[in-house]
Amino acid sequence: MLLVTWDSVLVTVSLIVAFIAAFTALDTAGRVAVSRGYLATLWLIGGGTAMGIGVWAMHFIGMLAMMMPMTMRYNVELTAISLLVAIISAIFAFAQGVQGSHLTRRRLIRGTLIMGSGIIVMHYLGMNALMIATPIYWNLPLVALSVLIAYAASGAALWLAFHLRQGESLLLLRACAALVMGIAIAGMHYTGMAAAEFVMPVSMQHHGASEEGMAVWVTIITLSILGLMLLISMLDAQLRAARLAAKLKRANSELRQLAMHDNLTALPNRVMLEQQLTTAIKQATLQDENFALMFMDLDGFKAINDTWGHHVGDRLLIAVADRLRDELSEEILLARLGGDEFVILCPQFHLHQASKLAQRLVQIIDAPFELDRYSLRVSLSVGIVIFPLHGRSQQELMFNADSAMYHTKHSGRNGWCLFEPAMSAVAQHQLALANDLWNALEYQEMRLFYQPKFRAGGTVLMGFEALLRWQHPRRGLLMPDMFLARAEKTGQIVALGNWVINEACRQLKQWHDEGNGDWTVSVNLSALQFQQRDLIESVRQALQRHQIPDGALMLEITENIAMRDPQFSQQRIAELHCLGVKVAIDNFGIGYANLLHLKHLEASELKIDRAFINSLRAGSEDATVVTAMLTLAQTLNLRMVAEGVETEEQQRLLTGLGFDTLQGYLLGKPTPADRIGEFTAALAVPLAFSDNVVPLAGAQ
Repeated sequence: MLLVTWDSVLVTVSLIVAFIAAFTALDTAGRVAVSRGYLATLWLIGGGTAMGIGVWAMHFIGMLAMMMPMTMRYNVELTAISLLVAIISAIFAFAQGVQGSHLTRRRLIRGTLIMGSGIIVMHYLGMNALMIATPIYWNLPLVALSVLIAYAASGAALWLAFHLRQGESLLLLRACAALVMGIAIAGMHYTGMAAAEFVMPVSMQHHGASEEGMAVWVTIITLSILGLMLLISMLDAQLRAARLAAKLKRANSELRQLAMHDNLTALPNRVMLEQQLTTAIKQATLQDENFALMFMDLDGFKAINDTWGHHVGDRLLIAVADRLRDELSEEILLARLGGDEFVILCPQFHLHQASKLAQRLVQIIDAPFELDRYSLRVSLSVGIVIFPLHGRSQQELMFNADSAMYHTKHSGRNGWCLFEPAMSAVAQHQLALANDLWNALEYQEMRLFYQPKFRAGGTVLMGFEALLRWQHPRRGLLMPDMFLARAEKTGQIVALGNWVINEACRQLKQWHDEGNGDWTVSVNLSALQFQQRDLIESVRQALQRHQIPDGALMLEITENIAMRDPQFSQQRIAELHCLGVKVAIDNFGIGYANLLHLKHLEASELKIDRAFINSLRAGSEDATVVTAMLTLAQTLNLRMVAEGVETEEQQRLLTGLGFDTLQGYLLGKPTPADRIGEFTAALAVPLAFSDNVVPLAGAQ
């Protein structure tokens, strides 16, 4: 056998090339993972090509490192084919092992077989490219070992390439993995080389490419290609990092904008106001200065929201914000707290300056707002506090400004008011009432009063409308106007509404069990309750719990609520009908009901607003309007109900016009459930509707 020696320098170079090739492959895999579309395909092809060239170059340099006592020549075609096999197998193996979000066992095995087979074919094709006249004898155990190492190295390479493909912090891990991969690939090559045995004498053919200088240019070209790939990969990583940093900066700016500004009007929100107010307090305290804080609320905004819908209300808020902003200088902070509440922080303002500004703002808001086909009018109520005269802390200033604003509202609205200590007591009274409301249900302080509903003749009792009252432990019986607005604002109205439905059903079941099976009960729904997601389930549970028959429960919604979102209202009313619940449209005649939508709502009753009843006279214009409403109701097959009947003349007129149902103080006032028996007993006494029946009085 011929003694073969090895050039240590070239062996070292081959190991370095193997390491660089493995590192380039791992780094390129990371680019494939973060790229999309054609860029991912380009990185896949580029990475596979670099890996294939690197593995082939390591193999070829390793062959050049084999020293034999003659000039070695290589078959150019077989050498080129071995390079092509290395590149193609690497590309397809990369496609299996690097792409996708998961590396399945099947894909790993498939990629391992492709890459391992490519390396084996590349190696032994390269060995056969040696132009030797005598055949090479192979040590089969070493050949088998080299094949095993090739597949193991390929599987490890793909597994590492997939799991180390993302994250800049993985640089050291990639270097270590590249070292392992390089040693494994080189180990396969040199094991395969050791399996070749050359029999003396060896004769070398004289044609083909010689080894002189090949080691140098193969090494230079390969390292240049791999270096170029690494450089491109690093530049891509830097560009991606720069783009990511720019996106993060933009995202942080947007998050700050969202966190500090109102989404609708783009004004500063409560968070920024509190920060600026804290800073203003510190600065004014240190420099012994004054500043003004104004709390503002729109008068009549809720009516616009209810009548025209939230989309019109939102546009009005934007227009109000723009009009206010145009009147303020840059150093003045205008913020929106939510809803129709605005706050102005005026640095270095005294009372005279603040009052002049408040008066000007009240005047400019009083002018109509022209929004397409809508001409809307609201007014402004303003409360003013001066630091440090009316408070030294953020909470105290805000509370006192809010108190002054509510004093303006209670004094006629559309104006401004400077805070006075007496206002704080009123505001604290309202705040305490709001706090008590949270516990009213738990302490069983809520009561239902029932106002009777009669057929138009006034002799047949059809049922009752349930009306909510609050039996406050210290303030006595409170009417709904004392607490319902606050409950609606805080969301407590949903829990109160659910309680009313359940309690009304419980009482109705009791009346049915007592022999009044034809009685019905109606319950008013707030806008928030009508839109709540679980309303249908709450009503279903109440009906099942108390075994209420179909048609015995009626839910009333105002015309404005029904028309706010006709499509939703139609769907919600249809869902209630499926439960056997009837729906009435309350306060009909004062809104802007679309007749086509009203036709599709499938309501059972229309309750004409009491404003028409109060002014109803024979032959009057109101009587003509009411007659038209009645004709509309009959056309749509709706029962017409008149509420607020207080005189016998009204009763005669409404009965003569053809109303189905009457309700009002003339026929019966809201009465506690435990006194309904007295009321029904009194009905048997002739002419006793208003004289003999004296239930506990209360407004609806």
